[in-house]
Amino acid sequence: MAEHAGVEPEVGKQHVLAHLLSADETRSRDEPEIARNIGIQLQHMGLSTWSISILRRLRDGLGRLKPQSILEVGAGIGHRSAWIYDLFATDESTPVCYQLVEDGTKFAVILRRLMLRHDAEPYTSIVVGNVDGLVAETNAWHAASSTGVEVSTPPLESNHDAVIVDGESENRARNVEALLPFLSSRGVLFTVEPEMPLGNVEEDDTEGMRLVEGFNHWMKFIQSATETHHIAFMPLYGGTLVAFTKK
Repeated sequence: MAEHAGVEPEVGKQHVLAHLLSADETRSRDEPEIARNIGIQLQHMGLSTWSISILRRLRDGLGRLKPQSILEVGAGIGHRSAWIYDLFATDESTPVCYQLVEDGTKFAVILRRLMLRHDAEPYTSIVVGNVDGLVAETNAWHAASSTGVEVSTPPLESNHDAVIVDGESENRARNVEALLPFLSSRGVLFTVEPEMPLGNVEEDDTEGMRLVEGFNHWMKFIQSATETHHIAFMPLYGGTLVAFTKK
């Protein structure tokens, strides 16, 4: 990974995240054509994605970071991935490793088509599975390897320069907490702040209570994470982009 595009020595690591999340005025504000087409497909399927404002800033941040290894969790049908592949094409630079994680096999087939469309098979791997299970399997693999037991390969690579976490809002804190250890020493984890419950939520409102509990977990997690990580928040149209890096 580039040394945060020359930023770290200039302003100090505690300010790097704010710089990464700022707008890059040299880049196009237009949505890439393939991403736009996937966005239309998302609407037809009744699926949600990050807002264009958030995706644009994520693209800008990755463009400055120039990660050589990326883990994207909750890739869906590839709307955000299409933005990232477009960044690679624009900058004429590809990472060594780009892992796309999605829970559903049907979506994995769509992600594979996107990967092939961008000739990205040499550096892209698509992993199907639940985040909790994949993290547990990977941790077990490392534990076994440390004892000298020969096993195949872990489902998730470690030491990523960029980790992107999406998924259900109520699970955001748990997933981010589980994936922070997958960052390299100078890596950055990007996510969007979970949905904040509005108004009074009745105890028999199952979905509403899940959001309340998930957001409360997020607030507690942020408080504890500040002891080990620098955290930056960028409010944008459609949500707040959040970035973490190790202190």
